[in-house]
Amino acid sequence: MKYRKLGNELTVSTVGLGCMGMSFAYGEADENQSIRTLHRAVELGVNFFDTAEVYGPYENEKLIGKALKDRRDQVVIATKFGFRIEPGKPATRAIRGVDGRPENAKAVAEASLGRLGIDIIDLYYQHRVDPAVPIEETVGAMAELVKEGKVRALGLSEASAATIRRAHSVHPIAAVQSEYSLWSRDPEQEVLATCRELGIGFVPYSPLGRGMLTGAIRRLEDLAADDFRRSLPRFQQENFEANAALIGTLERLASAREVTAAQLALAWVVNQGEDIVPIPGARRIEHLEQNVAAAGIVLTEGERAEIGEALSPERVAGRRYTDASLALTNR
Repeated sequence: MKYRKLGNELTVSTVGLGCMGMSFAYGEADENQSIRTLHRAVELGVNFFDTAEVYGPYENEKLIGKALKDRRDQVVIATKFGFRIEPGKPATRAIRGVDGRPENAKAVAEASLGRLGIDIIDLYYQHRVDPAVPIEETVGAMAELVKEGKVRALGLSEASAATIRRAHSVHPIAAVQSEYSLWSRDPEQEVLATCRELGIGFVPYSPLGRGMLTGAIRRLEDLAADDFRRSLPRFQQENFEANAALIGTLERLASAREVTAAQLALAWVVNQGEDIVPIPGARRIEHLEQNVAAAGIVLTEGERAEIGEALSPERVAGRRYTDASLALTNR
């Protein structure tokens, strides 16, 4: 495994592990299987693990804490705050808007430290920008957590270029996390350039198009009834069939290179720059091992252009989120 830098503070594996699906959004998961996958990740040199308060809610942080407690010196743990969560509500129905208040940033950090069973959060993200709270106030509170030794480095998720600049002027931002893949390229408009100008690492989530780019989802029936993806525009019946056909193009390109569709899609993201560290999700060891292997695939500039054009976002049917969820991004 090779490693990359996020800002000046963190050295992480070229490919991290997004842990959300082990507890949240993608149907029922097997905890023992998830723990085995987390342990195998460390064995393979993956040291960057991404979780959040809202995943569960709370359950994913507990899982990560349980699985990695005896491997703490080998891992970099990222978690996130920024949603209002209604107690007692299950999963996605618990989210009741955003909360970027300084007191919430501090309270969630304390709670996350407890759930994770650690004394410092390596990377603490604001999950979504709260338009009701100036970013300077939110990041100011996050910076105080750094001074107190409770947080090592700061991050933002789905923030606009302008917000990133304002936040960075208060305290160095180590990483910006946003959705980025062959079929979701919004960060290329401004955010990636801004991160590079300021020396901020970029962390793509859903680099495999929420599983669609793996070719493993052939029918809507392949998704559990409570799978979060069923609510997304690209997974609606009128868009799903067109998108499934598009994946055939990716599979042909991958076959020519003797790799899987998932590996080629992930390699395309990895090869966009040394400052990019994708965090594909994997609940099973075999999927994790495929993702780790993809980190070593080198693509020429011509190959990246060919693959990028063949699966350009203009060819994808449906938006990446519902209107309500999109309203929480690029703020």
